[in-house]
Amino acid sequence: MNHFTHSVLPTVFAFVCLASTAQAQPASAGRAPDGSPAPRMLWGVPDLQGVWDHGTATPLERPTRYEGREFLTAEEVAEANINATTFATSERRGELSAERDVGLAYNQFWWDRGLSDGRTALIIDPPDGRVPNRTAEAEARTAARRASASPRQNSENPEDRGLWERCLSRGTVRLGGVYNNNFQIFQSEDHVAILLEMVHEMRIIPLNGSSSSSQGPRQWLGRSFGHWEGDTLVVRTTDFSGQAPWRGSGENLTLIERFSRPEANILRYEVTFEDPTTWERPWTAALDLPKTDGLVYEYACHERNYGMENLLRGARALERQAAQP
Repeated sequence: MNHFTHSVLPTVFAFVCLASTAQAQPASAGRAPDGSPAPRMLWGVPDLQGVWDHGTATPLERPTRYEGREFLTAEEVAEANINATTFATSERRGELSAERDVGLAYNQFWWDRGLSDGRTALIIDPPDGRVPNRTAEAEARTAARRASASPRQNSENPEDRGLWERCLSRGTVRLGGVYNNNFQIFQSEDHVAILLEMVHEMRIIPLNGSSSSSQGPRQWLGRSFGHWEGDTLVVRTTDFSGQAPWRGSGENLTLIERFSRPEANILRYEVTFEDPTTWERPWTAALDLPKTDGLVYEYACHERNYGMENLLRGARALERQAAQP
């Protein structure tokens, strides 16, 4: 049996066991009346299972116009929700520049950004609701990435493009999004699995401690280990490959995620970012995720990736155009 089989079979087996455990827990299925207490697993911990929607119209960082304000007024919430649900409708296309219209890519039917939660930003620390200043090392790293990418901006091969465009990974953190904003949690006594709808990635999280040990290769999604602190699942993730940088971070990133269920239809998610080589201090964002009725369907971006094909065709067209006298 080769190394690949040794690596993959335990993960597949763990996923099957977790899925079977989830099916055996009727408390996780369906939607309870709003305000109902969260169910618990047979072994006593909170039942976090279900499909949860991380879409939101609340921005990650606080816009300057809301400086010093944590919450929106009722009128501002209504306006934010209208904008989120109509910004790409045909009636409003006259408000868009040609570049913005092309950048939207789809009409409103395909977008699902979610609604405002009433706050001015997802960031709860620092108090100003902004990502901390970047370090000089991070600025130099970003400049080096841009310099290395510029000579091949027309993309000779798919490998010249990022992991997103290649339908390989969207990274570990999910705070809002444009569509496919769901993930599903499966649970057993010694593992938690999180199926991410976008790019259909699976996180397998052993519940055997609060810190990880580097005993394997670095990964796009990092290596996660979890433990319970009261009714909160705490997950620490390290050993990122650096190939899927999030806001400029890289191999030195540490994520501390906290999952709790204050009521049956809400999953509270809080994530702290620590990377002294990228930011001057750690920072934290939080979001309450509503429960989704229904299933997570396959995200098949990688099956005949038309977007990648057209990117390469466009690059060849630009080259032909540049070669003309």
